Amino acid sequence: MSIQIDRWSEQTRPDAPELKARLQGEGYSVFQWTDPAGTKYGPHAHAEDQSHWILSGELELRVGHETYTLRAGDRDFLPANTIHSAFVPGDKPVVYLIGAKY
Repeated sequence: MSIQIDRWSEQTRPDAPELKARLQGEGYSVFQWTDPAGTKYGPHAHAEDQSHWILSGELELRVGHETYTLRAGDRDFLPANTIHSAFVPGDKPVVYLIGAKY
């Protein structure tokens, strides 16, 4: 499976309403989610394409043997049925948008 990561390169901090509107414009159903530090999600997959857009904190996403650390503004594109796991490192929660295309 392939995963795409887009790194935040803008000078401003990520703006939740703007990013939500961008995801919705791409055809995603979107909601905001928060996980406390130390949260772990074991290997799983989703039936739909997903994109996670980090608003604050960090999220480690593992796909196959690769681990990707997403920080504020970073975004992933996770194709349907991609087996992945996730972990919230450090001592701060992660806040992110989850977009799903059904």
